[in-house]
Amino acid sequence: MARLAAILTLGCKLNLADSEEIAHGLRSSGFHVVDRLCEADAYVINTCSVTHVADAKSRKLIRSVQRLSPGAPVTVTGCYPQTAGFDAAAGLGADLVVGTRTADKRELIAFLSADCPPGRSAAPARSPLHTRAFVKAQEGCNDVCSFCIVPRTRGREESRSVADVTAEISRAVETGAREVVITGTQLGAWGRELDPPLSPRHLIAGILERTEVPRLRFSSLQPQDITPGLLALWHDPRLMPHFHLALQSGSEATLAAMRRRYTADEFRDAAARIRAAIPGAAITTDVIAGFPGETDSDFEATLAFCRETGFARLHCFPYSQRTRTAAARLQGQLPPSVKQDRMGRLLALGEDLSLAFRSEHTGTIRPVLWESRRPAKDGQGPLWHGHTDNYIPVYAPGDGMLNRVTPIRLGEVYHDGVLGYSPMEAR
Repeated sequence: MARLAAILTLGCKLNLADSEEIAHGLRSSGFHVVDRLCEADAYVINTCSVTHVADAKSRKLIRSVQRLSPGAPVTVTGCYPQTAGFDAAAGLGADLVVGTRTADKRELIAFLSADCPPGRSAAPARSPLHTRAFVKAQEGCNDVCSFCIVPRTRGREESRSVADVTAEISRAVETGAREVVITGTQLGAWGRELDPPLSPRHLIAGILERTEVPRLRFSSLQPQDITPGLLALWHDPRLMPHFHLALQSGSEATLAAMRRRYTADEFRDAAARIRAAIPGAAITTDVIAGFPGETDSDFEATLAFCRETGFARLHCFPYSQRTRTAAARLQGQLPPSVKQDRMGRLLALGEDLSLAFRSEHTGTIRPVLWESRRPAKDGQGPLWHGHTDNYIPVYAPGDGMLNRVTPIRLGEVYHDGVLGYSPMEAR
């Protein structure tokens, strides 16, 4: 019988891409792979360390699998060992701790393949972990944002070749993925260390030319990456009209203290360029609440900027003081009560902005990739769940919709998304 490996992923899309790569290697070694907490013959814990909360979740998950399947080998990768130390992760009971680069993942796969006896599952599956596959194009970050520990956990910038990226995309499509998300530590830096230097525009153009991926979503960028040449590629309908630009703060003073490489005005201009080139595009963002020295007026500037920009979704985080970062040494560290209050106001604004974006698209017809079937609630029967091209969650009844892309008329707001109807249904 095939051995069962559970890959448990915390954190960002980059970690999801790493987990997909590990899953492929384990399947090739005869494992059946799942992405849920269950009894298994082997575990891969792909950790996060962006905040203290993420560290705590990583530690808890390592301990949990040991209680669930005593004796099963536990491997740990991701960012937590890079911040806490490999010995600290091993001290929690991990049998192998590795880094985040390709050679590290190969070591992990080889260890489990040699160490794990035949187990409890059925034949290995060929499908990806998700209907939406995550493919890493770039690793590492050379920026020195004052709050961020990621350059220490992910190392220096390193771009994968277009050939390697497109080969992985083609493999994902062959195994059933209908959408591929390109991700990286600092995706806008792709290609700049190559000889000759290239840019994300060359990467996207290469993917569109060399693959038959039905839907392509490009992950996080920064305002300086949004050039006319880049946006011109979005005439291809396979590119999803969704841009994630990390704002972090709408205050010029706070952005400078954060050492971000753009101003609020430059961010504003980038958002305007996107909207002019791609009507209906979603722009989502990250915002930090309670950065050291952030005054009431700084925070109000952030709220005003978010309202003005009309983000489709806010990802909000309280500032987390991380050792070995410049921000940890700044004066004006704010008390938890202030950060909690500002987080509450950001979350409330995020709900309002999300509702406004979804309501704006009521009655429009957009393609939806159906990803899962959700249980009945609120008097509704079981509903399929998926996302539009501009990343609006949609819920709709139907049969056999998993991993299909269908045109849907967007209806009334429902939970975090909208209800969807056949385009032919009466309005």
